[in-house]
Amino acid sequence: MGIPLQQAARIGTYILRQHLAGRERYPLVLMLEPLFRCNLACAGCGKIDYPGEILDQRLSYDDCMTAIDECGAPVVSIAGGEPLLHRAMPRIVQGFLARRKFVILCTNALLLAKKIDDYEPHPSFTWSIHLDGNRAMHDKSVCQRGTYDKAVDAIKLAKAKGFRVSINCTLFNDADPAAVADFFDEMKALGLDGITVSPGYAYERAPDQQHFLNRTKTKELFRGILSRGNGGKKWPFSQSINFLNFLAGNESYRCTPWGNPTRTVFGWQKPCYLLGEGYAKTFQELMDDTEWDKYGVGNYEKCANCMVHSGFEASAVKDMIRRPLKAATVAMRGVRTDGPMAEDIPLDKQRRAEYVFSDHVQQKLGEIRTGKTGQNPVPAE
Repeated sequence: MGIPLQQAARIGTYILRQHLAGRERYPLVLMLEPLFRCNLACAGCGKIDYPGEILDQRLSYDDCMTAIDECGAPVVSIAGGEPLLHRAMPRIVQGFLARRKFVILCTNALLLAKKIDDYEPHPSFTWSIHLDGNRAMHDKSVCQRGTYDKAVDAIKLAKAKGFRVSINCTLFNDADPAAVADFFDEMKALGLDGITVSPGYAYERAPDQQHFLNRTKTKELFRGILSRGNGGKKWPFSQSINFLNFLAGNESYRCTPWGNPTRTVFGWQKPCYLLGEGYAKTFQELMDDTEWDKYGVGNYEKCANCMVHSGFEASAVKDMIRRPLKAATVAMRGVRTDGPMAEDIPLDKQRRAEYVFSDHVQQKLGEIRTGKTGQNPVPAE
């Protein structure tokens, strides 16, 4: 797998401490979105579908350090928006590294050649390049031709300068298993340090709602992919083997939304990275006041088809601690890609979806216009 031994050991020690302390809910990865502004308009995202006043908001360096100090997660994944548009990003990365955190900086790579000398290689720092498949797949996904070639050039540049480099790949219902397997082979040949893969989630504001996967299609797709890669052992996935086993339909996990808490310009997002149905001012408020049992597959209509890493990777990791021998067996043999699938969670008792996006946007606009945000509405460049 594409997880460095040092990282696996430190995160494993952190998890073990939480279990020994009897903590049921604890964070693994801080999902940080210090801005929503982006230089792409991907059809499956919708993050830039905010008024300009909100797109101009930035979490400050102090905001970002407070976020990691509050939650204490061992890993920080910085997304957006496009993080390289943030003027303070090099300082933010250094601040996290100084706190001995593992830092994953996600980027579409369009600005990487221009910005890369603002950063230095570090064993705890990884560039995560957004690539949703081969040239045709990726350029279609991000709605701009030429982005695949720029991303591949950025990977080569970053590797040449000594950085750890991974890709993050989101797949949709038009993905072909053979084409995805060939793409992973090409990425491995580039010398990538890791691959993070996830099925697309139906963001309610995304322009394209027709190409998101349901759970059955997700399992069939990943069985088709992993069967071409020795049960996943062929490629350097920077994810747990249990999560890949889940994607292939061999486990039926419930999500662990608090495992990847999200801090955005709105605050701490309730309940998870994918759903913004409320915001807390502090991490402790997020943990204490979120009605966790109202969300997740089988509980809430919006969650019905979700199998995304931000919700289920923490569930998979917790299962590795609970059943280490089973996880070791899957790791040795590879993910099973045929035979019966695990029984899925029934949906007959899920509550209806609520649509509150516009309410939160209007509330945020009111705060901005009255000067109560405490953030800096300044251009990134």
